[in-house]
Amino acid sequence: MRVLALDYGSARCGCALSDPTGTLATPIAHIERPGTRRGLARVADLVREREVQRVVVGLPLGLSGDDTDQTRETREWAGKLAERVRPVPVELYDERFTTAIAARSGRAARSRTSEDSRAAAVLLEDWLALHAGEPA
Repeated sequence: MRVLALDYGSARCGCALSDPTGTLATPIAHIERPGTRRGLARVADLVREREVQRVVVGLPLGLSGDDTDQTRETREWAGKLAERVRPVPVELYDERFTTAIAARSGRAARSRTSEDSRAAAVLLEDWLALHAGEPA
């Protein structure tokens, strides 16, 4: 199952894609201003073009696990995306610490992908590990 992970932010949305087996996570080019009509359309196009079967959107909960303004904005955006890509499921997933982990990871892809997309890859790796062995 091909999964797309998104690290939403109003300025840009980091993106990472799994391989068709749902085993490997690869950061891909980020999308600028995903909250705009054009940005949302680009994310929806990416879902179709890459034949994505599930979208995982990082949910930026506060350190205490509570919602923040960014959490509420992300939930709203994910809802709009879900309407655009239906019937592909859109799932929210706790992304706490993914950006910090991505910044420290020292991945070789640093020059080719944004930190946001590396954060999306960390999120996707975690999600894939949690769901390994589950039926598609």
